[in-house]
Amino acid sequence: MTIKKKPQESQVEMTEMVQPQHTNALGSVFGGVVLSWVDTAAAICAQKHSEKKVVTASFDAMQFLAPIPLGWIVNIKASVNFVARSSCEVGVRITAENPLTGEFHHTASAYVTMVALDSHGKSIAMPKVEPETEEEKIRFENAQERRKARLDLKEKFLSKKKS
Repeated sequence: MTIKKKPQESQVEMTEMVQPQHTNALGSVFGGVVLSWVDTAAAICAQKHSEKKVVTASFDAMQFLAPIPLGWIVNIKASVNFVARSSCEVGVRITAENPLTGEFHHTASAYVTMVALDSHGKSIAMPKVEPETEEEKIRFENAQERRKARLDLKEKFLSKKKS
């Protein structure tokens, strides 16, 4: 019997505040800091879904859409879009909010592939994801296409590396 979980069961929402140590010379958050927050949210989401330890296999489609200034609130939402055998794609959406004015906008998005590991550090199967809402079904279908593209790119990379 195949175990399935709904995306809502492992969804993660995190909140951060952009502090001086997070900022570049322009007074906005470093991209690397955002990547760290995205990786953390994706790992927590995948771990909740798989109930196993997980590692990051790849980041793709990381899109920075707008800077996030010092003092703003950063909201990070992560959800499992698709599960293969031992890996899953986690979609992460980042929004920023000015706590003084209420201004709110989408600032970044990413897709992160996480792999579940057993106690020996080997990949292990994780539960399938069962999308319910129309939005979840669309994310599921789009994630399958992105997975194929990732695998094709990986194959090209590996074949060039051998030559």
